[in-house]
Amino acid sequence: MEQVKVDGGTGVIDTNSANWFSAGKSASNRVPTQPELPQSLRIALATGQIRRPLGDTLRPLLELFADGEYQVTGPERLAEDRYLTPSADWPPADVSRIGYYRTAIKSGHRPVAVVLETTDAAVILDGHHKIAAYREEEILPHLLIISPLG
Repeated sequence: MEQVKVDGGTGVIDTNSANWFSAGKSASNRVPTQPELPQSLRIALATGQIRRPLGDTLRPLLELFADGEYQVTGPERLAEDRYLTPSADWPPADVSRIGYYRTAIKSGHRPVAVVLETTDAAVILDGHHKIAAYREEEILPHLLIISPLG
């Protein structure tokens, strides 16, 4: 478990509703949209090769949050009784990507999804296809969990 501070964040991710918003829009007319993560972070999450400290590895994602203090934990397995809320269409439409992750999981890899945990929900920020693949393989997903502090 790590505590990280975001200073100079863009506020693209609204931790109250767990929605992604297009940068540069005023609060009254922001449009939900999922920004593209840097390739190096996407590869780390896809392969499960997460380096510590987690705050450094997740820095490109954390910079999308509003300024504040956050706790980052994982990778850890999803608890059996925990419900995840998708932040995008469910189930994911790209069956070939789900198939790719199913193959990786069958061969022993553990791709990692990223979840924002608030007092109201645990919302998938990144990894909808990974979660779908884990479910199809009947294996509990591996997660990195970001929680706002205070």
